[in-house]
Amino acid sequence: MNRHHQKAWREFFLPRLATTDIQKLEKEKGAVILPIGAVEQHGPHLPVYTDTLIAEGLLTHSFDYMKPEDNVWLLPPLPYGKSNEHSGKPGVITLSANTLQQVVLDIGRSVKESGFRRLILFNTHGGNLDLLNMMAREIRIETGLMVFRMNAMDFKEELGDLYSKEELQYGIHGGDVETSLILAIEEKWVKMEQAPVEYYNADQAVDIKGGPYAAWLIDDLSASGISGEAANATVEKGAETVERLGKKIARTLQEISSFEMESFRTGSVSSRA
Repeated sequence: MNRHHQKAWREFFLPRLATTDIQKLEKEKGAVILPIGAVEQHGPHLPVYTDTLIAEGLLTHSFDYMKPEDNVWLLPPLPYGKSNEHSGKPGVITLSANTLQQVVLDIGRSVKESGFRRLILFNTHGGNLDLLNMMAREIRIETGLMVFRMNAMDFKEELGDLYSKEELQYGIHGGDVETSLILAIEEKWVKMEQAPVEYYNADQAVDIKGGPYAAWLIDDLSASGISGEAANATVEKGAETVERLGKKIARTLQEISSFEMESFRTGSVSSRA
């Protein structure tokens, strides 16, 4: 079945409503979720739409667990991200940092003007991460919205029995996890006969996953354009990944829908003087 015919898009897709319907929505509780992906190379075997497709697929499944009273509404995915670490590869469509910042800010302003109180930036591309963390705070400051940034792989601890330790730690792009996900979501778009296995060299003092940060480009890391065990991917692992991540994402969306920033405070101030 076409994922866009499923519950997420039939019942929780905000643009399907008329403006008068949106005006009447309960907004004290609830949230609007903006999926943000990318159009960029993922090696010789995956479509350039991989990141955005993962956002669509995971959220489609997550909303199977959502209830109307959660009041969480889905916006159309923003398919372009900041992907200039892949610039020069055929099919890479990237926004500049300034452009993506302004687009996300404008959407935040619009969500506020529509009367909502919470905005969730649901990210599936690593190159967007730092920018979205910064913009979440900027939108909060300017609009007063409560803004949350989620990543598709925030819950990868759920996947330890499906993928190797190396894949979960160093499979940062186009590897077993992403390839398995795309096999489960849109199998015909994957060319498994061309799926490679390649990791960046993590045996060094400078590590892109921690410690001193190196501002890498994909050609600095990989000859194939990936880092991970793509050749080990299966439909079955992808389907189980969608199921596990989908449930965790749904629970998190439900928690966010009634979250208040004041809950961070303990309610008391102590002095050591």
